[in-house]
Amino acid sequence: MNGVIVVDKPAGFTSFDVVAVMRGICHERKIGHTGTLDPMATGVLPLLLGSATRALPFLEDTSKEYRAGFRFGTATDTQDITGHVTAQSSVKVTRGQLQDVLPQFRGDIMQTPPMYSAVSVNGRRLYDLARQGIEVERKKRPVTIFRMELVEFDEALQEGCLEVACSKGTYIRTICANLGEALGTCGVMTSLRRARASGFSLDDAITIGQAKELAAQGRIGECLKPTESLFAGMPKVSVSQAQAVRFSNGGALDVGRTPLRARLLQQNMRFRIFAPDGVFLGLGTVLGDELRVLRLFRLREERR
Repeated sequence: MNGVIVVDKPAGFTSFDVVAVMRGICHERKIGHTGTLDPMATGVLPLLLGSATRALPFLEDTSKEYRAGFRFGTATDTQDITGHVTAQSSVKVTRGQLQDVLPQFRGDIMQTPPMYSAVSVNGRRLYDLARQGIEVERKKRPVTIFRMELVEFDEALQEGCLEVACSKGTYIRTICANLGEALGTCGVMTSLRRARASGFSLDDAITIGQAKELAAQGRIGECLKPTESLFAGMPKVSVSQAQAVRFSNGGALDVGRTPLRARLLQQNMRFRIFAPDGVFLGLGTVLGDELRVLRLFRLREERR
């Protein structure tokens, strides 16, 4: 199987757990995911199957959207409710105060990765150090918050929900903790649901249970999305049969002999390349007067 299956990850599963389960369901050994979700999180987890795993280094749409629950007055070592409580506060936050600080967390910001994260420092994962009770200095990293809106907030319970659209590498639980700090209290993430990733939404996702049912009926392929859907934002170019053969063998194409000759091109522009029969061949990039192979996705055995 070659393509993408979008899974609605259940709580309690790691992303690798989902991959392992789907390997058995799809009878496909080669499966990877486009972005880790913590065990407590649910939602969109795109899985790349077969030759689609070759797409990972070239995914341009790395932004993600989340719906996150939070609570003020408590802090944990993991910045979510699965951790050990490290601090508590009796400070009460109003909805107006919360709305006033939200602009500080929009746009391009610097964020310190939490100790319980997969970030490596001097070759060691932070979560491995954290489990040993070791805390090390972490460098702040730039992330972008495209949108962050307060969906609800209960002043009595000091609990609420945020909708966040952000760049790759953003830690939502860190935002919840930092919001508390900015308001003179402490905060913790209570839930997390990913609504969009790699261009796919919850409408595209199936549950593991649904995947099992489809597989039992021999219909799992019905939820397989084509590899080219990962690159929907790239322009499409259809080449001749002779050019398709050359491109599939790794050969560069003369831009002047392709439909791109009538376009104003910039160096390093990327395109989705298709054969005359509509088969997706791979990605190409413009270098000089040539359209060169960036990545092929049509395997040799598929061309026989």
